Amino acid sequence: MKLITRNTDYALRALCYIAEQEKDSVSVPEMVAALHIPRPFLRKLLQTLSAEGILQSFKGQGGGFTLAKDPEQIRLTELIRIFQGTVELNECIFKRKVCPNRATCRLKREIDAIEKDVLRRLSAINIASLTAHRRIRPKEGVRAR
Repeated sequence: MKLITRNTDYALRALCYIAEQEKDSVSVPEMVAALHIPRPFLRKLLQTLSAEGILQSFKGQGGGFTLAKDPEQIRLTELIRIFQGTVELNECIFKRKVCPNRATCRLKREIDAIEKDVLRRLSAINIASLTAHRRIRPKEGVRAR
């Protein structure tokens, strides 16, 4: 079981990199060089993050990507949801059928408690907590120079 997939990991790395920059936007070629993520793969992740409202993109000379949300508002659990779906440690599947003891199973209760704790801890992780610098965000809709 992988808790964090490659898509989520690379998206997290890109978001942290963007958050740490002191410029208006960060270009894809710059991120490819700095993060060593294949360009087509990175572009796909960045487009997804833009569609989800986490990034804002700018075209043309000096274009690139910038955060559309405050780094404290971008949580790891949100990225997991976008790229992986819901976090489930156990689906209680036995022989391709749902377990009939699901409602009374002691193991299920224990696993549910662990899952709840994992989600609580993951939701405490955000871009700001993972970056060395907290970037001051321009007012919404205004591109800083």
